Amino acid sequence: MTIKRFALINLCVAAILSLPLIAMQFDSGVVWDAHDFGMMAILLLTTAFSLELIFRKMKNKRYRALSMASVILLLLLIWAELAVGIFH
Repeated sequence: MTIKRFALINLCVAAILSLPLIAMQFDSGVVWDAHDFGMMAILLLTTAFSLELIFRKMKNKRYRALSMASVILLLLLIWAELAVGIFH
């Protein structure tokens, strides 16, 4: 992985994490603490680097698409569980 791609991934994660930070300034319904930002940063970085690894290592386009879709689905399931607890 090149330094440019690594920096781009980190920049995208920082941009996504800035959205709730900005929303907290204007809406009292958005209440995140350091734990929430940390968990989301870990979740987003893990997802981003997993997708990068799949993109680089898998040559078969069908398996690559299926693997990437699986990682994104897992991200959404974990996010939903952390947000509202859909599984308990």
